[in-house]
Amino acid sequence: MDMKNMREYVCWLYYQYLLITGIYVLEPWEQSIFNTVLCTMVAMVIYTSYVFVPIHMRLALEFFSELVREQSESTLALMNSR
Repeated sequence: MDMKNMREYVCWLYYQYLLITGIYVLEPWEQSIFNTVLCTMVAMVIYTSYVFVPIHMRLALEFFSELVREQSESTLALMNSR
């Protein structure tokens, strides 16, 4: 894909973004505020996911591994008591 087609494709994507979100009816300064807020929110979601999702995944894995371990121990205790 050459640079001219790439530029046209990016312009087309931006035009689709304007149409889908409906910000094509806003003034240019309103569009820039909207885009800034949107980019800030997306950046915050990405950062939060990067920082906190691994911690929660580790805690969930520990919790469920404890449940499975306790369940298997209680099953063994039941079988040994018979």
